[in-house]
Amino acid sequence: MKIVILDAFSVDQGDLAWDDLEKLAEVVAYERTAPDEVVARCRGAEIVLTNKVVLDAETLNLLPRLQYIGVLATGYNVVDLEAASKQNVVVTNIPAYSTESVAQMVFCHILNIVGRVDHYARENRKGKWSASPDFCYLDHGLFELNGKKMGIIGLGNTGMATARIARGLGLSVLAYTSKNEEDLPYGIKKADMETIFSSCDIVSLHCPLTESTHHLVDDEKLALMKPSAILINTGRGPLVDDEAVAAALEAGEIAAFGADVLTTEPAPLDNPLLRAKNCYLTPHIAWATREARQRLMSICTENVKAFLEGDVINQVNN
Repeated sequence: MKIVILDAFSVDQGDLAWDDLEKLAEVVAYERTAPDEVVARCRGAEIVLTNKVVLDAETLNLLPRLQYIGVLATGYNVVDLEAASKQNVVVTNIPAYSTESVAQMVFCHILNIVGRVDHYARENRKGKWSASPDFCYLDHGLFELNGKKMGIIGLGNTGMATARIARGLGLSVLAYTSKNEEDLPYGIKKADMETIFSSCDIVSLHCPLTESTHHLVDDEKLALMKPSAILINTGRGPLVDDEAVAAALEAGEIAAFGADVLTTEPAPLDNPLLRAKNCYLTPHIAWATREARQRLMSICTENVKAFLEGDVINQVNN
């Protein structure tokens, strides 16, 4: 049995190891794989692991020995599930491995925005504090979270973890969710989309990307928000209309945008959010703490082991 990992560097950047996986079968790991290298590298392998390398129907058709695809992520849109099912190829994913890390990044963005941490660190390097006639140097107003209102769109694992942290910081929480009101934890109230966007000081996106949520945040939603409101996206890039958000920031229609994801990644240089006022972007790293990547590798190994033993877990196709 042979296992091929197409983009191992996305998970193991030299600080982890695939030792447990190597106990199950022969493992050949490539740091990165270009589209024109996929078939040659996968030929002869029964198991292929991929994070972002696409396995489409045409590619799968050229890999008759393939029995199993393990997606090294929660989202699995890189695999043509219908084609995989037709070839009796099992496809699995890695659910909920990065929940705490992504929720943590939500508040990295929020605390940076409300506390102006990056701004003041940069100003200090310019000598602004050293030249101040006062004991402190203050050129921007600060924002206390306690007593403010946070809206969470999508109350799955990450949304719930985000709500828990929000409550700990003294924020009241409104959630747009399919869950029943009586099933929500204490301190979280169910609300409709319009109420959340119009009344909340912070709105954080945690819903899946579907046809109905594509560009969920558009001109109409942005127009509902307070000029002092903060928008956060650590979910999926296309949940927001990049151009609409950039325009809203420039016009002062919202106060700030913090995001770890964009519609196209890596970010093209012409994306207006790269230059927009009060826009704070991190390069899709919320999931990438060492702890989260270790969990991902452990769940991946469990998935493969279960498949080899005939007891598939975390399967995403029929």
